[in-house]
Amino acid sequence: QVQLVESGGGLVQAGGSLRLSCAASGSIININVMGWYRQAPGKQRELVAAIAKDGRTNYAESVKGRFAISRDNAKNTVYLQMNSLKPEDTAVYYCNADFITYYRGTSLVTTHNHWGQGTQVTVSS
Repeated sequence: QVQLVESGGGLVQAGGSLRLSCAASGSIININVMGWYRQAPGKQRELVAAIAKDGRTNYAESVKGRFAISRDNAKNTVYLQMNSLKPEDTAVYYCNADFITYYRGTSLVTTHNHWGQGTQVTVSS
C-alpha cells in the first residue's frame, strides 16, 4: 500500500503565490513520474505539471512561466510552486504518482498509479 498526502493549499489574492507539497509513503520501491492535476467545478481534471525521476518536466500551457514543479527523491516528495496566481487557477489540486511497489502484501513487484486526496486552492480577484 502507498499513500500520497498533499498540503499547502489555501486562499490567496490574485498575483500571489502558494507552494503545494505532496509526500509519498508506504511500500515504495521506486517512483517514476509524479504530477499535479487540478479540477475546477464543472470541469474535467487536467494535468498541471509532471516531473520524471531524472528531472524532466512537462507543463500545461496555461501555467508555463508561472508554476514550477520539483521533487526531492530522497524524501519521496513533489512540490508545486505557484506564482502570479489568477482566479482561473482556482481548483482542487491533486497529486499523482506512478509507483513501483509490492502487490497487495506479497513479494511480487508491480506498478501502481495512485492519487492523493486533493487540496483546495482558491484565488480571489
